[in-house]
Amino acid sequence: MLSLLSHLSQYWMDGAVRTLEGVRRGLSEPFPLSEDPPSTTPYEVVYEGGKVRLRHYRAVGEPHTTPLLVVYSLIKRPFILDLQPGRSVVETLTKQGVEVYFIDWIPPLRTDSWRGFDAYVNGDLAKAVRAVQIREGVEQVSLLGYCFGGLLTTIYTALCPETVKNLITFTLPLDMSVRDLAMNAVIDKFRLETIDLITAIYGNCPAWFIKAGFDAMSPVHHALDKYVGLYRNKDKEGYAEMFELFEQWMNSDVPLAGQIFREMTEELFRKNLLIQDRFQVGGQPVNLRNITCSVLNVIGEHDDVVHPKSSLPLIELVGSSDARNFVFPTGHIGAAVSAAAQKKLWPQVGAWLKERDGKRAH
Repeated sequence: MLSLLSHLSQYWMDGAVRTLEGVRRGLSEPFPLSEDPPSTTPYEVVYEGGKVRLRHYRAVGEPHTTPLLVVYSLIKRPFILDLQPGRSVVETLTKQGVEVYFIDWIPPLRTDSWRGFDAYVNGDLAKAVRAVQIREGVEQVSLLGYCFGGLLTTIYTALCPETVKNLITFTLPLDMSVRDLAMNAVIDKFRLETIDLITAIYGNCPAWFIKAGFDAMSPVHHALDKYVGLYRNKDKEGYAEMFELFEQWMNSDVPLAGQIFREMTEELFRKNLLIQDRFQVGGQPVNLRNITCSVLNVIGEHDDVVHPKSSLPLIELVGSSDARNFVFPTGHIGAAVSAAAQKKLWPQVGAWLKERDGKRAH
């Protein structure tokens, strides 16, 4: 028991240090990033522009005709999708013949606080798609968006449907009227004056503020359960290493540009404009019925970050005749890193892509 308490005490002290470091980094310019762990899957950077650094992971064996562009979330580093051999979404997909391109978002500076959905979708994402089209010699790409990245890919596909052959959304926060999770209750308390104050001080929404919101959703897990799990499994082969990588990712938060923070909070979370076809990006209405490509909506049945009920309505709102929900028995992070997901979920995603590689839904 004393040994367990000693472990917990050390980790709590480390957590306090990380919190103070997060505040310091939030005030720093430019934003300093800790170094990512070595990549599990080899890649090369093939394009950089705006806030995009585009990676290319080569397919193993005979590649699919249509490349896949993975659009990661804006608020953490992306190595959770390439964490370890055997626990890597990227590795699993490339081994199935998928040419994977991957957006590694560059954290915004204070001078980037003007950046909203227009800059990220019509600017950065559109240019990344164009870079893949040119490099691969194709007219259409497949898109896979993770969490916030799922929002970006959904909006992009509605605005530029002619460039997308297949859309995969992965733990997508869509219907913001769902109030089953603590994060929604936190955002409900936000006043416009609070957003004004945060962006006036920092320019952007600071990384530590975002992390505090996620920690608030599951305080017992973050404060105690995971360390008890580490102690109990410390002798299991590979467990401690994976735990450290996971902890590094959990503390890899980056700022969110001030304008997209404002738009996300006010227009999507509070007013829920996207599913009402009332959301506009760059003055252009986002109509989900414009999404006519094949759609696979991957949902974590036990997701404690994005409630399944928030994701489920997508297939009823798009205009595709080939749209389905794929509910998998896992949580938000387990869908990316669990052994079960690598053995069962992502092989099925790869098979879904292969099946549609030579045809288009209408």
